[in-house]
Amino acid sequence: MITTPTDVIRDFYNRLATGDAAGALGLMAADIQWTTMWHYKVEGRGPGAVAEGLFKPLMAEWASFSFVSTEFIAEGETVVSLGAFKGVHAITGKTSEARYAHVWTVRDGKIATFRQYIDTLAIAQARI
Repeated sequence: MITTPTDVIRDFYNRLATGDAAGALGLMAADIQWTTMWHYKVEGRGPGAVAEGLFKPLMAEWASFSFVSTEFIAEGETVVSLGAFKGVHAITGKTSEARYAHVWTVRDGKIATFRQYIDTLAIAQARI
């Protein structure tokens, strides 16, 4: 049973790791606000906007990828996860390992906001 904001975020990453995108989207609030540092842009709010602006382009660009969280820091509704994005670019075949900090807000058991901070240079080098 999910009982804390950190549990919700761990569940989100676990669902992504097993390919359960629908389950990951189901953990989001209906009006989630998603902010990324990459060229992927989530226009508007809600899980559908995240699927269109992030999940679909991410899966199209990367042959494989994972988010490996190494640390969780939580206070109240806020959870910070630190880790690394690891991926193989679908066109160049180059690998990338980019360190990240994800800042989440969980309200009433649902992910309400997401902010991403990532090593964009590491990502860009895999694209060229």
